[in-house]
Amino acid sequence: MAHHFTRCRRLTTTATGLTLRFLSALAVQGRVAASTQNQALSALLFLYRDVLSIDLPWLDKVVRAKRPQRVPSVLSREEVHRLLSAMEGRPWLLASLLYGTGMRLMECLRLRVKDVDFARNEITVREGKGGKDRHTVLPRTLLDPLQREIERARLIHANDLAQGFGATWLPFALARKYPGAPKEFGWQYVFPSVQRSRDPRDGIVRRHHIDDSILARAIKRARTQAAISKLVSAHTLRHSFATHLLESGYDIRTVQELLGHKDVSTTQIYTHVLNRGGRGVLSPLDRGPR
Repeated sequence: MAHHFTRCRRLTTTATGLTLRFLSALAVQGRVAASTQNQALSALLFLYRDVLSIDLPWLDKVVRAKRPQRVPSVLSREEVHRLLSAMEGRPWLLASLLYGTGMRLMECLRLRVKDVDFARNEITVREGKGGKDRHTVLPRTLLDPLQREIERARLIHANDLAQGFGATWLPFALARKYPGAPKEFGWQYVFPSVQRSRDPRDGIVRRHHIDDSILARAIKRARTQAAISKLVSAHTLRHSFATHLLESGYDIRTVQELLGHKDVSTTQIYTHVLNRGGRGVLSPLDRGPR
């Protein structure tokens, strides 16, 4: 028995050394991205801790891949106009909301009817990054198209109720706390999917929100049609929202609150891409002779 224990311990030590060298080699020789190394590390953590029940005190010795600090890609106002002009329908409205409100993609897709306040020109973002709620501006130019979209959602919901469906998914224990809420129109998604589907979490057939791939494809087509050479994604519109507000002279704390950043240092990254403002610098070449 003692011999068997010693042999297992020796094998574990050998495997640990190989694992340590493998993870470090990913960063040093392979120069992989931090996310790639973290994925490999997560798989190994599961193997050792959950399958083999082995503690991993050697993790402190792993050479970690560094996550690069990148300046966000930002469109000019003219590029945003060209991009949106090349879109139509629901994708256009989604993209316009992302640029006009600064919401993250999933915050926009998960928007509920009750959180759109037309009287105050305000949108309440629920359970944003970090689990926090916040308010952001509702662009006046989107009032009519957004009202039409909500009326469309109302008709879809009424049809679902008539067919014995119409209960949406609610986060946490809200469905138990408010049994009637899942079928109330206020809790329905502003952008419902075109068809119902079975929820893998509990097997109930529901109508989820529109799939994010629909917007991604529309943005890709519009970028090509608008002849924009920059890489453009849904998050690029959020970056552009923040940058253009700062360019317009809005206080960085105001922009921070609208974006839902926990720390103002996160918002300050947008000052790096301003054409003017606090970080604006006039090249000495542009000054000319005195």
